[in-house]
Amino acid sequence: MVSHSSDNPQTQVSPLPERLLNALASLNEIGSTVNSLGASGPFTVEATLRLIVASAIKVISDSSAVIYSYNASQQVFNRSSRVSAGETVPPDPSDEPRPNGMGELAITRLRRVISYEEQSLEIHPIKTNAGAKAVICYPLIVAGQIVGVLYVYLHENRHFDQLELLMLDNFVNQAAMAIFHARRITSVQRDLARKVDEVASLRRAGLLISSRHGLKDTLEAILHMALEVTDSQYGSFRLVSDGGGKLTLAAIVGDPSSEQPRIDFPIDDSSIMGWVAKNHQPLLISDVQEKPWADIYYPLNKDIEMRSELAVPLIGASGRLEGVLNLESPQPEAFNDQDSHVLQAFATQAVIAIQEILLLNVLQEITEVLLSEPYQQVMQRLAEMACNLLNSSSSAVWSLDGNELVLQAAINEEFYTKRLPVEDSYIGQAILKRKLVTTNDIKHDPSISESARVYFQDNTRILAVPLFDNTTDKQVPIGAISVGSLEPEPGKFTESDWDKKVLTILAQYASLAIQNAGRQEALLTERNQRAVSETFAALGDIAVNLLHQLNNKFGIIPVRVQGIQDKSQVALQADPYLAANLAKIESEAHEAMNELKENLTLLHPISPLPIDMEESVIEAINKAHLPDSVHVQIMGLGKLPQIMAGKPSVKLIFVNLLENAANAMDNEGTIKITGAADDHWVIVSVWDNGPGIPPEIHEDIFELTYSGVNPLYGGKLGFGLWWVRMLMVRLGGKVSVESDGKNGTIFKLKFPNKHARSLQKE
Repeated sequence: MVSHSSDNPQTQVSPLPERLLNALASLNEIGSTVNSLGASGPFTVEATLRLIVASAIKVISDSSAVIYSYNASQQVFNRSSRVSAGETVPPDPSDEPRPNGMGELAITRLRRVISYEEQSLEIHPIKTNAGAKAVICYPLIVAGQIVGVLYVYLHENRHFDQLELLMLDNFVNQAAMAIFHARRITSVQRDLARKVDEVASLRRAGLLISSRHGLKDTLEAILHMALEVTDSQYGSFRLVSDGGGKLTLAAIVGDPSSEQPRIDFPIDDSSIMGWVAKNHQPLLISDVQEKPWADIYYPLNKDIEMRSELAVPLIGASGRLEGVLNLESPQPEAFNDQDSHVLQAFATQAVIAIQEILLLNVLQEITEVLLSEPYQQVMQRLAEMACNLLNSSSSAVWSLDGNELVLQAAINEEFYTKRLPVEDSYIGQAILKRKLVTTNDIKHDPSISESARVYFQDNTRILAVPLFDNTTDKQVPIGAISVGSLEPEPGKFTESDWDKKVLTILAQYASLAIQNAGRQEALLTERNQRAVSETFAALGDIAVNLLHQLNNKFGIIPVRVQGIQDKSQVALQADPYLAANLAKIESEAHEAMNELKENLTLLHPISPLPIDMEESVIEAINKAHLPDSVHVQIMGLGKLPQIMAGKPSVKLIFVNLLENAANAMDNEGTIKITGAADDHWVIVSVWDNGPGIPPEIHEDIFELTYSGVNPLYGGKLGFGLWWVRMLMVRLGGKVSVESDGKNGTIFKLKFPNKHARSLQKE
């Protein structure tokens, strides 16, 4: 058997040259060091450049290296960034990249350049004197962007070998990434520091809002912080004027030498700030001297040539415009997108400051006027405040009267009806639902007068809040406050919680005003009733004595007449004229005494009894001296509840009103008497179709001293109406007049409903 054997020699691997191993180790160390940037290494470009040149001379023996960073946007070397390693002599200040030198050539070609391959290039003389025999220059490129150049100088009279070139080719890519990475870290650090400053400034702005009370001081402080963060000098605030449509200068910073422009800018395209306000958009302008901005730019300071501008709108939570904040600079391109974002943040703080300060001022003012001003002025001021704070086109305050809302005060009053049904109106829904209501269909709201509907467009809005009697735990509505917007955009105030809260606060003050007016009226009524009672008590005593005296004088007349008739029968029969006059004298004396007794009894204390209103009115019609040409119509009196009153007093009230109406109509026309009732009052209205009573004398006609004759009024007024008011006061009721002076008159009488309260004896 023949056996065979065979050898399986192992594969022989030649060891790598020691120089190559050292070079790979050095390259690996460089890569690890570069990759550690951002984790534990220095975060500056200068430190990164030092690392690169120190690593480069490890790759090439007997060499030195120099590196510069490069600004690609400006196409210049950053000469102050020069960093070197391995140099044996101190650097010469004139040792820098030459025009058309190796650095410029490497950047132009986007590849390495070696001195001995370029016959037309000479090594920098300073480097030659320092012993440089050859030089290689690399452009450091990341994503097509040049970030620097690296020079490596040989101090031996030789060429770079292939291993050195290969290692440098790999190294420069890492070096470029290191510079790029360091720049990014530096930029992030700078941005982070700026963000910290911005946050600190915004925090200071927030603290400022809670510590400052004056609007101008607050806005100026916010301006100073905005200028500090954006590194600028000039800025201003312009706020929307009370009437809207214009921007008014509210604060300015950075212009101590020139008289400030005080003109108001319209909110349109005729100015830069007007454009920002109109479009609700920020505007960053690199150069205001360029078109189209040059045509609408108004200088912040006429003595300083401004070049760039940054303006942002002040927009509330509802999207409503409060004003414009702008910064300006004499330098072109002074602001960037980051500045715009920062300024918008400051604008938000400014809006909060504006709204809170305005609200505080309003609360302080309304507290003062609530205690010092008449009811009507308080209501009108509340309507104005609602308009101004909510930047709305119209506003109204309503009081609840039965099933109707009565207009008490309004801005743009011609837009509203005087009385509004609760059931069939948007504002009335606030009463029915007992909560805030909104609608986008104000155009069809019955509160809007027909003549005003042409002003309203689609999607216009209304916001209404009910007014409650806060003297009880129950939510008893007593009225409403409402605001409306004529503009479809951007008046979305109904979407803002801020606007809802503001109107709710104003509603509470309106409720206080109505209740305070009610208490004042009740106090005045009580005071008047007491004064009237005291007066009539004194007059009652006088009346008793007067009646006694007159009875002694007038009472003897019938007795004397009867004596003459008994003793002079013959003479009287012979003279019928004498007999008739004696009989008339006797009759008139009896009637005069009866009339005197009946009228003087009105001065006595009233003994209230249940009175049927329809019956009393009919008796008054029969007693009044009305000609046949005056027609009286009665409607709805039979269903009225009884009132507690003195029957003679009620009858005299209506007699006076009926005779007054007849005089007003020149004894020819129609009088209508209608009735209604609610939980508190029995209401009777006496209407005539006479010429009416001018509004300016409505209060005067009830005065005792009123002359009773007015050229603007056809009939006679005066003492009879004074009696009406005095008697109504004694009965615990009220009398008022409604007339435009052209179309008739309504006297409205309110008697206490006996089911709601009882009248005590005076």
